[in-house]
Amino acid sequence: MPPRKSSANGSSSSSSKKDEIQVSKSPAEFFAENQSIAGFDNPGKSLYTTLRELIENSLDACESVNVLPDISVTIEEMTQAQFNKMRGVPSGSPAKKQKKLDEKDDSATTNDVAAEKAGGKGSKKPRRSGGDAYFLVTVLDNGCGMAHEAIPDLLGRVLSGSKYGVRQTRGKFGLGAKMALIWSKKSTGVPINIKTSHVKGVRGGGGGSLLTEDGKRKIGPKVSSCVLDIDIYKNQPRVIEHKQQDNKEGWIGTQMQVLVAGNWTTYKSRVVQYLQQLAIITPYAKLEMAYSNRTDEKKAFNLQFDRRSEQMPAQAREVKHHPSSVNNLLIQQLLERTRSTTLLKFLTSDLSGITAAVGKKLIDRLGSSFDADMGPDEMDDKQITRLVQMLRSTDNLFKSPDGGCLSPLGEYNLNLGIQKVVEPEIIATARDKPGAYDGHPFIVEAAVSLGGKDAKEGITVVRFANRIPLLFEGGADVATRVANSKIKWSSYKIDHKRDKIGVFVSIVSTKVPFKGTGKEYIGDDITEIQQSVKRALQGCCQQLRAHLAKRNALRDVKERKSRLLKYIPDVSKSLFGILEVMQKRKQEESDGVVRPASPRKRTAEWSPMKRIKTNEEDVNSILDRMSKGEISEQILKQSLQEAVEINADAVFGIDGNDNGDTRKGGSTSKKDDNDDKQPLCLVPIYDEPNCPGSNVIRHPLFDFYPINISP
Repeated sequence: MPPRKSSANGSSSSSSKKDEIQVSKSPAEFFAENQSIAGFDNPGKSLYTTLRELIENSLDACESVNVLPDISVTIEEMTQAQFNKMRGVPSGSPAKKQKKLDEKDDSATTNDVAAEKAGGKGSKKPRRSGGDAYFLVTVLDNGCGMAHEAIPDLLGRVLSGSKYGVRQTRGKFGLGAKMALIWSKKSTGVPINIKTSHVKGVRGGGGGSLLTEDGKRKIGPKVSSCVLDIDIYKNQPRVIEHKQQDNKEGWIGTQMQVLVAGNWTTYKSRVVQYLQQLAIITPYAKLEMAYSNRTDEKKAFNLQFDRRSEQMPAQAREVKHHPSSVNNLLIQQLLERTRSTTLLKFLTSDLSGITAAVGKKLIDRLGSSFDADMGPDEMDDKQITRLVQMLRSTDNLFKSPDGGCLSPLGEYNLNLGIQKVVEPEIIATARDKPGAYDGHPFIVEAAVSLGGKDAKEGITVVRFANRIPLLFEGGADVATRVANSKIKWSSYKIDHKRDKIGVFVSIVSTKVPFKGTGKEYIGDDITEIQQSVKRALQGCCQQLRAHLAKRNALRDVKERKSRLLKYIPDVSKSLFGILEVMQKRKQEESDGVVRPASPRKRTAEWSPMKRIKTNEEDVNSILDRMSKGEISEQILKQSLQEAVEINADAVFGIDGNDNGDTRKGGSTSKKDDNDDKQPLCLVPIYDEPNCPGSNVIRHPLFDFYPINISP
């Protein structure tokens, strides 16, 4: 190929292009352009994520100061025309023309509804674009509030927050409400409104309590109001209004209001599902949601989940990094920030699980280039790499990560939450022992329920991570895969295809190993977590197996009782017929009538009846009672029914009205004597056995001899 010709001025054609310009972007600008990373994929998902982030911020604000959460959510939907009117946005068309357009839209909507009811093949309701609907979202809580001077930085600066560190938190990256503000700015251009009251000296993370010594609520003297925007390009808050006024109403907490675009039609079910699962994992919270539509008042509805428990989980503690979880960058940062003057002091004070003796042994293994008295600032990159390799490869020297720094919900609260929302027939809960992966502690709690309102046949998995419901991408989650493929349900007397099984798995950790950018599921590639989930679910199933065995036995005795009761009318009729024949023969014998013996009648020499001693007085007594009307077919029927009832109750030692409710945490019944009873075998006997007369049960129709037969 011949060489490319140069242009007239001697430069090649490629040099005519402009030189590339290096541009740096602020964190706010980056997340505004890549909002799907934070869960803002589309208008519907963005509305859902906005609600979720604001609600979880409110939960954190209440739990940080040990206050039972009361959270109220209000969602008001409006059309684009209503939004423009509220904001004073010019429509760009004359009023009459705009009115006709609105009427046309209304008539089109009416026609769509009518066509949908008619069910015509060609009648498909056009889906409204997500940008056509706007939502005024308000979240109110009774938490710690925000200090007046801290509001702009708390909500207007991306990647700034108080949750960095090694501890269990709902959020981690300082996004949350900031992303809601960014989405509001992108979709509507409307700033966020904040109203808050704060008690001085009370802050999140265990920095005080909102209760006085006598148990009364502390009240802040001022109420702060702030209208806040964000400078995307500088990642700085832009304060539009920021003022204080006296707290005359004695109110404390935070109210956040944001106006965003969204799609309620496609994500209504997700919002309701999120609140239901949140009520399960936070039974100590009172949750309320009110939805209204400015166009159609009939679409309005309310949801409320009352508080079921007053026992809140303990606050999670911040801990130091475990040696097996470090890397080169982290060690370098710790060395730069440490106040320790020697390497040994750095290892024992800035990392967890290393005692002085272990630290000295570790330094000896590092080699001659390391010394216990050397300063942390003297270490170069090669020594840092060597230290990291040694820390990550000698797990047997260090203590396991401490699971005490975590804050799981607890079996008691998990049980109450599931009972409140799902209302199952049977439920069992279990917590596996604390574990660790790559130096990060974790705890798995699980529950398995059977039945419940709106429950479906098969296995339904509900997942939580750090007490947050996970609604999306459940098929790839470790809890779903373990429940579907690692548990042998049939060995626990559970039919995984026909029974209505609810599986609830909650994982808490200082670092939840989410997969994907959306943080919606936990992969099953971490063996420690997978095995812990399996053990927790097996523990639940083992509890259920004992209850199900009792339930199945109760079901069997009820079925047997039902079958016996079914044949009682025929049996009583037959018995009464036999007695009538006996009475008739007795009468004939008294009248001198002799009947010839039946040719099929057994001879007396070998018939067992020869050995049975018949009490003539008892037979005559029965026949006399029958002639007096004391024995009738109805009386026999009633007596047989009573005998069946008594037998059913005696076999299991239970009340016939027992409904089989075996929920864990309910009232426990005392152990009865039936556990020590021996099985009975009824066999006919022809010779009178040697048995004390006091133990013989005599009846006009039979004698019962209890005999202890050795195996």
